[in-house]
Amino acid sequence: MIRLLIAFSNYLSFTYLPKVSSLADEPKVSVLIPARNEEATIGNLLEQLTRFDYSKLEIIVYNDHSTDKTESIVKHWVETQPNIKLINGGVLPKGWLGKNYACHQLALQATGDIFLFLDADVMVKNGLIKRSINHFQQYKLHLLSIFPKQIVKSFGEKVSVPLMNWILLSLLPLSLIRKSKNKAFSAANGQFMMFKATTYKATQPHEKHKSDKVEDIAIIKHFKHNGFTSDTLLGDDDISCRMYKGLDDAVEGFTKNIFEFFGNSIFTTITFWLLTTIAPFVIYFNMGLAWLITYLTGMLSIRFFVSLASQQSVLQNLLLALPQHIVFLLIIIKGLINNKRKKLIWKGRNIFQDQ
Repeated sequence: MIRLLIAFSNYLSFTYLPKVSSLADEPKVSVLIPARNEEATIGNLLEQLTRFDYSKLEIIVYNDHSTDKTESIVKHWVETQPNIKLINGGVLPKGWLGKNYACHQLALQATGDIFLFLDADVMVKNGLIKRSINHFQQYKLHLLSIFPKQIVKSFGEKVSVPLMNWILLSLLPLSLIRKSKNKAFSAANGQFMMFKATTYKATQPHEKHKSDKVEDIAIIKHFKHNGFTSDTLLGDDDISCRMYKGLDDAVEGFTKNIFEFFGNSIFTTITFWLLTTIAPFVIYFNMGLAWLITYLTGMLSIRFFVSLASQQSVLQNLLLALPQHIVFLLIIIKGLINNKRKKLIWKGRNIFQDQ
């Protein structure tokens, strides 16, 4: 019942950026893009950003030792667009994870009043910057994060990617991220992280959390702990992403942060999966068919409201509820194996590197 109420509240609260036509004040925005082997997406993102009707925009790409055509694609845009800059990464210092170091280096080069970190695989539309700045200014935020609208194409993506929002939106009322000072109400997505530049420079969050595998959640918890007003919203058509391509890619990716969704507790993660798995059987054998039907109706209702809030296919998520639950278990098992081995290769690096 609690999870159903949370899912329903997230649906009702309409947690998207408000529409806006103009801004009273347009601060300079530094769009900062860490990129490692992103030849398939980086060109599309840069093209989309050049179409923005926002005058005070600088775009900086950090090429993190890409072995594909990422560098040459970015150089093409640098030659034609004066507000685009390329940084080629140096040696990764000991104790740093690659993306965290890339973001830190990008921030050192940025000159904007607002720092906006975007992953290279997101897709953006013209209104995104103005809508984000409007919300940022309205609530005097120091950090704004957005979960992009997820694009799923293959069957493997359909039984894996929706799990992220199914967990998030049934356990955390997004409105409390901004309204509550309790850092337990924290969630963020590194695909879109917007910072007030003065706050970022004062706190150096990527340096502080240089070895965190899930730096986005660590950063927003740190901000809330220190009283910096933060907010997290859901994305609509103005920001979307095909996060993973296929089941193997998705399982490997989610193992990086599956336990962080549950307060970095393996016990809580496993307990959540176990309870949501055995509950129908316990209810049926102890309370009968009527209560089982009631319970299953509630579980399907959770998926219904989460799907609506996430702008995902309701029918698809209802039909694939069982295989999604099985994939959830596979992700947990894979995460446990990786933790024991201290090994997870992501983009050619072991993110469990020795510190």
